[in-house]
Amino acid sequence: MNLNARLLTEQSPAQHRPLVLIHGLFGNLDNLGVLARDIQHQRPVIMVDVRNHGLSPRSDEMDYTAMAGDLIDTLDRHNLEQVDVVGHSMGGKIAMALTALAPERIGQLAVMDIAPVAYQQRHHDDVFAALRAVTQAGVTTRSEASAIMRHSVNEEGVIQFLLKSFERGEWRFNVEALWNNYPTLIGWQPLPAWHGPALFIRGERSDYLKDEYRDALLAQFPAARAHVIAGAGHWVHAEKPQAVLAALRRFFAL
Repeated sequence: MNLNARLLTEQSPAQHRPLVLIHGLFGNLDNLGVLARDIQHQRPVIMVDVRNHGLSPRSDEMDYTAMAGDLIDTLDRHNLEQVDVVGHSMGGKIAMALTALAPERIGQLAVMDIAPVAYQQRHHDDVFAALRAVTQAGVTTRSEASAIMRHSVNEEGVIQFLLKSFERGEWRFNVEALWNNYPTLIGWQPLPAWHGPALFIRGERSDYLKDEYRDALLAQFPAARAHVIAGAGHWVHAEKPQAVLAALRRFFAL
């Protein structure tokens, strides 16, 4: 499946290895724009809408092997032989799955606030309730949608994030496919070890990348390094963009 993608470049791809940015659940390719706008001055950047998000195709199938395969199809379409990859949350798991599907296509890997483990807690049931309530109400404006969503979601930042994918009364992500595949999305099948350079960025206040996941992480990514963003939660790039950019610049030698 070829994904909707946006390529930003001020350099020749022949001179610098491109960097792929992969958003998380309920997101779209603009979510990591704060990183892309900075990094594009040093190397080409390609941002993607993952399947069932943004303007990319819809599918009932949504496991990490399939989603990593989408990236390979997209890289092939853009004639990109090898790339570096940055992924946040679900996008981080897609990036990690890519190391098993096509290890030779990845130079360096940076994962933001997610671990290669199966999570037991369902963090998004309130979000799904809010999304469905908006659809059932048939409203068409973001102000109307936000008023409905506040009955289910208490965090205003989460509501505003979700509303970025609300256009003319429609969600830009496939709500039912995400709901049906949610156990797979929070789950995980351990990968063969990938020995390339890997950076795992953790938000200090987030519980997605706990110390207890260290052994599982290092078994799959033996060369991994960790970096903690002080004062940040799960949305590290949105909450502390300059700190995240500084960590990425050091890791990728930008």
